[in-house]
Amino acid sequence: MRTTQRRRPELAAFLRSRRARVTPADVGMPPGLRRRTPGLRREEVAQISGVGVTWYTWLEQGRPINASAQVLDAVARTLRLDPPEREHLYRLAEVPFEPDPGSLTQTVAPEIQDVIDALDPLPAVVYNSRYDVLATNPAYRDLFLVPETVRIGVPNVLWTLFTVSEEACPVVHRERELPVMVATLRSSYGRHVGEPAWELFIRRLSAASPHFAEVWASGEVIPPGPRIKTFRHAAVGELRMTSQSLSIDGMPECRIVVYTPESEEARSRLELLRKTRQRLWPPSDEGVAEIIRQWQTENPAP
Repeated sequence: MRTTQRRRPELAAFLRSRRARVTPADVGMPPGLRRRTPGLRREEVAQISGVGVTWYTWLEQGRPINASAQVLDAVARTLRLDPPEREHLYRLAEVPFEPDPGSLTQTVAPEIQDVIDALDPLPAVVYNSRYDVLATNPAYRDLFLVPETVRIGVPNVLWTLFTVSEEACPVVHRERELPVMVATLRSSYGRHVGEPAWELFIRRLSAASPHFAEVWASGEVIPPGPRIKTFRHAAVGELRMTSQSLSIDGMPECRIVVYTPESEEARSRLELLRKTRQRLWPPSDEGVAEIIRQWQTENPAP
């Protein structure tokens, strides 16, 4: 209750400040005469947004009224709020915020690539919430881009792990680890139910892997979080690693995942893998990037 009491005045001040910066010309209205304040009037915001004048007045006064996502979206469009401002409006109005379906990106800024490259010899990767691989560093490619995964040609971790042979799979204890990843995927899927890109991805992977279809049907849900996993590599054997997810400002539903050795033995093997780094099979780094671009073209961002 105390939190609500603090948010309502903030909501009122925020709406007034956003309304003041939008001119009648911005929304195709004549300027009118004798405006006492800059920007739109309350009744104009209500009219353009398709809501009642009294309701909007109460909202801007910070009164304890309920607002739906649809109404807040209409107000946000009228006030020309950008994505961060729209999210802020939702938070202040205490309405669950959902990013725009088209707001997820499948491109990574050079600065983010520099960050994960600097983490070498720790494997690091940028995933979106569908487990598409957006960027990797050399250590990640050393550990995970074994020949069979490259031949699959799909830069998506779930797709690779469910369709690669058990002998070539870099994840040890696949029967235990894959259901956890699918449960994490489902926790993100809840925000995208019905979106064509997500539904198509689930259908395609279910058709490609009956095992995925079976695990998906279980309905388990868990959020992303740190885990200890064991990986295998033909050159150095098994490596026990801790995975840690880091959010990225400006990239909704994307995260950097970094793998750190869980023991000195694993650290030594990771260092050895770096020292013996070789390009024994195609593609080159440019080839990996081309695979990612091809996948993004055929599977738009959810």
